[in-house]
Amino acid sequence: MEIVESIELMQQRMARTRAAGSTIAFVPTMGFLHDGHLSLLKEGRRRSDLLVLSIFVNPTQFGQGEDFDDYPRDFQQDCVLAQSAGVDIIFTPTAMAMYSTGYATEVNVSGITSGLCGASRPTHFRGVCTVVTKLFNIVQPHIALFGSKDFQQLAVVKRMTRDLNLPIEIVGMAIYRETDGLAMSSRNVYLNSEQRCQALALSQGITLAQDMVKQGEAEAGAVLAAVSSHLGAQSLIRPDYIAVCHQSTLEPQQQIDKDSVLLIAAFVGSTRLIDNGYLMDAS
Repeated sequence: MEIVESIELMQQRMARTRAAGSTIAFVPTMGFLHDGHLSLLKEGRRRSDLLVLSIFVNPTQFGQGEDFDDYPRDFQQDCVLAQSAGVDIIFTPTAMAMYSTGYATEVNVSGITSGLCGASRPTHFRGVCTVVTKLFNIVQPHIALFGSKDFQQLAVVKRMTRDLNLPIEIVGMAIYRETDGLAMSSRNVYLNSEQRCQALALSQGITLAQDMVKQGEAEAGAVLAAVSSHLGAQSLIRPDYIAVCHQSTLEPQQQIDKDSVLLIAAFVGSTRLIDNGYLMDAS
């Protein structure tokens, strides 16, 4: 397994790989890997000749007062896990290399970024789109894999890739959960034992909503009221949003159909967690 820090060397390495006719799969991360990340890497390994993992805590997607400085990092452990998943190259650039002095270009996707996480984190997706575009240009992948826990991010990256005619297949992978249902997240490490217990209300709320729909409930308002009540019963949870949206446009829906997704963001103590689930069986 190689570790590459230089943007120029990475571009040269990837150009040679593509010229040789090899398929490149790419998993962009901020590190502190968990089993959810490993599921992306294993699928990327299955689909490619060369598997690239990036580890870069991107400063431009953190807003003022967010946890950039405190974001969990463990590069040595990340390397061990990456090697176990079959990663060929870890690309780990510095912030100065990615955003050199005088950097003045941003990538922004309008509309789909305005609600949900974009409402409370107004600069977040501009930072995500900018860094993902830069990473795509450096790594030159054929396939890029993203987790669907960050449902809005996945939708935004798909829209950006399509709108900019980037020749990359975007693959969304299912949420990877702990045995008790909590969606895996690098930020789960922030939770104390009581917060960790109450955080289960997010996945429980999704199950509650899915059960209501199975029993015939088709009004989004009724589902949202039930989920809101469930989260509200937890003293340490402060919802940011609870929404039923169309899976592609992320527009709010009044009536539930096969495209309906329940999306939740909530603070558990001071830790902001997100989760989501389709409300109807995809089959």
